[in-house]
Amino acid sequence: MFMEHDPSYHDKEGPFVTHAHNPWLGELDTPLAPVPPPVLPPVTGPTAPQRGIPAPQLENRLPIYTQDRTAPMWWLGTHGGAGETTLASLMPEWLSANHGWPNTPGSEPANVVLTARSNTRGLLAAQAAATQWASNLVPNVTVVGLVILADSPRRPPTGLRELAHLVGGGVPRTWSVGWIESWRTEPSPTLAGTPSDVRRLIDDLNTILNHGAAGTRTRKGKK
Repeated sequence: MFMEHDPSYHDKEGPFVTHAHNPWLGELDTPLAPVPPPVLPPVTGPTAPQRGIPAPQLENRLPIYTQDRTAPMWWLGTHGGAGETTLASLMPEWLSANHGWPNTPGSEPANVVLTARSNTRGLLAAQAAATQWASNLVPNVTVVGLVILADSPRRPPTGLRELAHLVGGGVPRTWSVGWIESWRTEPSPTLAGTPSDVRRLIDDLNTILNHGAAGTRTRKGKK
């Protein structure tokens, strides 16, 4: 026999139990907070070659090497001992440029990170490389920035810090990596266990790559 509904079961949605109290329905999932996108490292220097920049002397220019392959990123040591090979061992798909600007196949520019030691020789070599790019002598390259690796566990003197600041102002971004004693004996260091400044560098570069390698670009045949 049909029984009349108890008025106490009525609510705004109608008779019987509402969805909020229905035992056959599970608890509603709490929506997850949106994950903020990675923040691009700020641009602190010029992002394109500039008119009127005098080219460095021939003996101070890095060579341009034709490469038979492409890579997401190239490490370009601006002098011997600049850490190019060591950094290339951290990310196997990012290649060492062998101290020369990579001229890669295809029309897409090669993404290049300059590397240098924090001593006078290293910083002046980095400055010459940045000037070579800034004077529009390097074809088909995107300069992403400069990595300055400490040449000593001691704090650099004021003069070197000022020179590093001056040289860093000639490229889109600059990263500093402190002295890593273990790199003196490890033939091929890996990213696991590296100091936080190295992991932050790799994270920043990955973020830049995922955003289209925003940096400085010189395409073939364009001035």
